Amino acid sequence: MKRMARTPAMQRDPAWHARLFWLLAATVLLWPLLTLTEFKPWLLLDPDSLRPTLRFVGDFFPPQLEPGFLLTVAAETWRTVAMATAGISLALLLAIPLTLVSVRVLSISALTGRMAPLGAALRLAVGWLLILLRSVPELIWALVFVRVVGLGPTSGVLAIALTYAGMLGKVYAEILESGDPAATQALLRHGSGRLQAFFYGLLPQNAAELTSYTVYRWECAIRSSAVLGFVGAGGLGQHMDASMKMFNGAEVSTMLLVFMALVWLADSVSAWLRKGLG
Repeated sequence: MKRMARTPAMQRDPAWHARLFWLLAATVLLWPLLTLTEFKPWLLLDPDSLRPTLRFVGDFFPPQLEPGFLLTVAAETWRTVAMATAGISLALLLAIPLTLVSVRVLSISALTGRMAPLGAALRLAVGWLLILLRSVPELIWALVFVRVVGLGPTSGVLAIALTYAGMLGKVYAEILESGDPAATQALLRHGSGRLQAFFYGLLPQNAAELTSYTVYRWECAIRSSAVLGFVGAGGLGQHMDASMKMFNGAEVSTMLLVFMALVWLADSVSAWLRKGLG
């Protein structure tokens, strides 16, 4: 039986009108934003910009592998990881209790349908506190703490702790609220305390997602530690800042490779933990 040839009407995408409309709408909205931000990528190809850029990038190869420099990088890498880990640990100490207070499913009074006024007010106050903590970038906190405690990793640890406490608390609460509340509510109705309901009801079904997000935030904290080093918070970032100011591309290249290795390590730890919890 001869197959019927497709007509142009049959080959036409039925949603092309909508796709064309949204493409034009996105262009209309994006163009003023690009104009406002003076986005001019063609300036990167200007000879006056291209020559020093290519010279600096060319200095990246080969990386600096001098033994004395590698020992310094290893020590500062360990300091950077320690700063990120200590910051995340302090952030967890703040975020976990704030999360338990802000999660509605753990409220005993909410089992009847409406949360008690005191509990609702406390939950609202904790929500605003989390907004405050995460709305101030860690770079600003670091600048504040550098003036308070001086230069060094302490200011970086405190900056990461405050900002990431707000981030972790917010996302932890959303993850726990999105889970199935049946087991938790059953435990609360039968006399269990909030901590028991959390450990036996909410945590088991959300442990993998919570762990994955925590490790991701640890990875972000490592990157933040590098940025905080540019304002005197210590670690590998401070040495990278000095190398970039001296236009020493070989040293910068070595440190960038170290950061790539740290990100790969964080991904591997996250995958291993998810596999273990799964």
